[in-house]
Amino acid sequence: MQQRHRARRLAMQALCCMDVQGERAMELVQQVIVESKESGRTTAIAQEMLRGAIAFRDESDRMLVRHARHWNLERLALVDRNIMRLAVYEMLSGSTPPKVVISESLRLAHEFSTAESPRFVNGILDAVYREMRADVGSQEHQTHPRKARGTGEHKDQVDG
Repeated sequence: MQQRHRARRLAMQALCCMDVQGERAMELVQQVIVESKESGRTTAIAQEMLRGAIAFRDESDRMLVRHARHWNLERLALVDRNIMRLAVYEMLSGSTPPKVVISESLRLAHEFSTAESPRFVNGILDAVYREMRADVGSQEHQTHPRKARGTGEHKDQVDG
């Protein structure tokens, strides 16, 4: 299993724990990450992802609510909700190409959620990605009208 995928797994599990237990569980989930059997680099990545997802939680939740039509955020499955929160953070941070983030999110949904979850997660994250691309395109168009036509796409890269 790839290092970043293992880190995502840890971060997603920590987010689920914190979703249930609240902020008071932060110390515990960080301890669980550090004491996992993963390498130091993997646990460092997981902690970074966890901190980022928590920091961007409100913004992520607003985006998810906009695209999860007819679904209240609290009614989404715990695992699906936190997979998507982590994915939105990663897309917002720009640290990983969005298509890789979505692919990894589907992998987590296959591993940890229901048979219907990957399709549901894919639909919402794809809509979030399209919104982000449109926002970037409109911002670039305002500052660089000629440049906007050829921007906004990341080439997929192998996640490592």
